[in-house]
Amino acid sequence: MAIINRTPDSFHDRGRTFALDKALTAAQDALDEGADWLDIGGVPFAPGPAVSIEEEMDRVVPVIEGARSRTDAVISVETYRPEVARAAFDAGADVLNNTSGLHDPALADVVAEAGASLVITHSLADPRTPYPRPRYDDVVSEVAEFLRERAALAEKHGVPADRIIVDPGHDLNKNTYHSLELTRRLPEIARVGYPMLVAVSNKDFIGETLERAQQERVEGTIATLVVSILSGARIVRVHDVAEAKQAVNMVEGILGWRPPAYVRHNVD
Repeated sequence: MAIINRTPDSFHDRGRTFALDKALTAAQDALDEGADWLDIGGVPFAPGPAVSIEEEMDRVVPVIEGARSRTDAVISVETYRPEVARAAFDAGADVLNNTSGLHDPALADVVAEAGASLVITHSLADPRTPYPRPRYDDVVSEVAEFLRERAALAEKHGVPADRIIVDPGHDLNKNTYHSLELTRRLPEIARVGYPMLVAVSNKDFIGETLERAQQERVEGTIATLVVSILSGARIVRVHDVAEAKQAVNMVEGILGWRPPAYVRHNVD
């Protein structure tokens, strides 16, 4: 899953793809580098300036329309607003990626009406709201229970179980120790019973663990992706598609899920 942020204040690309032409170019580049999925967002998860519903639609809908006109790849919209989700589905999106933990159950209604799919992410704060010094008795068991409850809620609102994906929400209302423990114990999240997505790309828990600045975390991200896949992750959300694609393909080759591109060594 490639990240396409049409925001001026995203934590990693800092507005690099905010302009519409830049966002569309980034989407095409990601596809060329092997992305299977484009995740398009117009408002960051973190607290920041207010963005109206109309402005968020203006940011994401043209990118979704432009991407859909050129690819059959999966397209998701990252939003916490039912109105934006509905407009995104009308524009050609397949999935709602909701980092607010289904804070508004009406989101599930929109997904069900559209026959779309839903990513439910663990987070504790209301959208765009600070949540300082989060505390857990057992972060993994609490995240797993949260995801079970929210998935059940989505099903009650008409989203079929086979259209639900769960994301433990690395760094979202969690500190570095929490995110590291989640990564160590990802098989427990996988046992929740839905396909698991991990969104770890260039995040602060990697930077703090390795003492690396925001733009120097590719190697740490790849290591985390490999551990995550071996622990049950089936979708990985990334900024650096080309590097991540090579790592994912190698893991799949080792696990026997993907044949080698070619075999010449010691076969003659």
